[in-house]
Amino acid sequence: MAIIGGAGNPVGGSFTGPAQALDIYGDFAAAYSGPIATATSDVTHLEFSTGNYLFVGEISGLMATLDSDVTTGGISLFKVSFNDGEIFTFKGESAGAGDMPTTVTLPLLIPAYTKVKVEVDSQYTAMFTAANVIGKIFRENAGL
Repeated sequence: MAIIGGAGNPVGGSFTGPAQALDIYGDFAAAYSGPIATATSDVTHLEFSTGNYLFVGEISGLMATLDSDVTTGGISLFKVSFNDGEIFTFKGESAGAGDMPTTVTLPLLIPAYTKVKVEVDSQYTAMFTAANVIGKIFRENAGL
């Protein structure tokens, strides 16, 4: 597990692949979990600490799907915590006949020096979910 205090990727660094960390690209930041196997209990998808900046962006949750059969899916519950306190949850469903969204995207503002954790609990095992956090960072000396 990588916990990065804003030092993920150097300024102008290239994408290094899915990870739990928040990578910094100049004034932008992103964390991509990549596909992670589901469980019927919490599975950590992202876990990082922010540095001396305000993060303004979005979080996206991609619901449980079965790669070998795109019509098969299930319900997933995403739990987002700041500094070990759960701040919100969201859920969706990727089953073909479901009436919930297969991807949920919500606005996200993360204060400086905040530990962020995203966990996913799914209806079934042997499927895959993913979480993405993408946005812009604002440093104190740069203004908002």
